[in-house]
Amino acid sequence: MADTVTVRIGLQSVRELEIEVEDADTVVNAITAAMSVADPVAWITDAKGTRHGIAVDKLGFIGVEGAEDKTVGFG
Repeated sequence: MADTVTVRIGLQSVRELEIEVEDADTVVNAITAAMSVADPVAWITDAKGTRHGIAVDKLGFIGVEGAEDKTVGFG
């Protein structure tokens, strides 16, 4: 399976939606496009193939965690 990137999407509430995707830019672009044409829902497909509909007027933030290698200790 390809490397995945975790994307957290905060809503205007105390809840967050966290999905794993292969390309975070695809998520950001889908939400940006939906907001620019006043489309109420941005559709995003996660790494497992599940589609998620995001109500863009309820978004609070989008946080992207990279898929880069992380090492612990001294190198």
